[in-house]
Amino acid sequence: MRTGSSSDQITTVSDHLVELGFVVHPIVGVEKTVIGAVGAPDVDKYGAAEQLRAYDFVEDVVFVGKPYKFVAREYRPEGSVIDVGGVKIGGQEITMMAGPCTVESEAQLMTTAEAVAKAGAKILRGGAYKPSTSPYSYQGMGIPALELLREAGKRFNLKVITEVMDPRKVELVCEYADILQVGTRNMQNYDLLREVGLARKPIMLKRGMSAKLEEWLLAAEYIAQGGNEQILLCERGIRSFDGATRNVLDLAAVPMIKRLSHLPIIVDPSQGTGRRDLIAPMSMAAIAAGADGLIIEVHPNPDHAIKDGAQSVTIPMFESLVPNLKRIAESVDRCI
Repeated sequence: MRTGSSSDQITTVSDHLVELGFVVHPIVGVEKTVIGAVGAPDVDKYGAAEQLRAYDFVEDVVFVGKPYKFVAREYRPEGSVIDVGGVKIGGQEITMMAGPCTVESEAQLMTTAEAVAKAGAKILRGGAYKPSTSPYSYQGMGIPALELLREAGKRFNLKVITEVMDPRKVELVCEYADILQVGTRNMQNYDLLREVGLARKPIMLKRGMSAKLEEWLLAAEYIAQGGNEQILLCERGIRSFDGATRNVLDLAAVPMIKRLSHLPIIVDPSQGTGRRDLIAPMSMAAIAAGADGLIIEVHPNPDHAIKDGAQSVTIPMFESLVPNLKRIAESVDRCI
């Protein structure tokens, strides 16, 4: 729509699109409004575009040729900034998320939360429900862990991100968390994606361990189609033939996603490498590549962690890492 279009003019165009068979999603900006329209496969789209361009208050009609519409860059060319209770992800500032892979105890979580908050993290990560390849592995504390995460967030002024695995528990996790994480194993769990699409909390969608970028973005499209466009993408490494690292952290995906989508992208160097000694260099490389945030596993005593201690940094390691990350951020005209 042209700058200054009235609400009646926006309604006129929206109604016209609905008459043609489209589902409309207006995006109201400070100066401009964009109306996203999807569906209506049998409509002559070029003829419809000419009808719409005939309105004086329509600036242009742009075709989105990708199979994903709502998450495509064309849908919001200026990019998206996700506001998590005042913590803005996707803008000039790079957001630090940190905390233990798994909530083990109150002492472990509170010690970690206090330290990462002092070091500069804005968001506390921690697993209440843990997906495990083996059914005999630790599955997480569940609701007691959610309660501890919420308490730690309040105590140290941190927002909370935790994973949800079951569509039936989305509403429950929403009561405790500020961001819901959909893990790599659930990237194509379409029932779960539809359910979090109905939630009104930001969602961090991790890339599947063998997923192509288009598959990843189509998974995000499921969430957006449900009405929830507060989506963060997370590159966490892809499966490889080489066992030297747990995964191959695909940092080329960061600038590529920036070209394909308007969604912010977070990088997980802990899952991405599985090695404590590689987290610092890969974190710095991720920022240089254009990541909007990092999610790093931090544990007071990782050698005795219940899960994934080998890919968790100690508190002193995290504290010494942040100043180095700030210098990298400044070199690409951003900040932490």
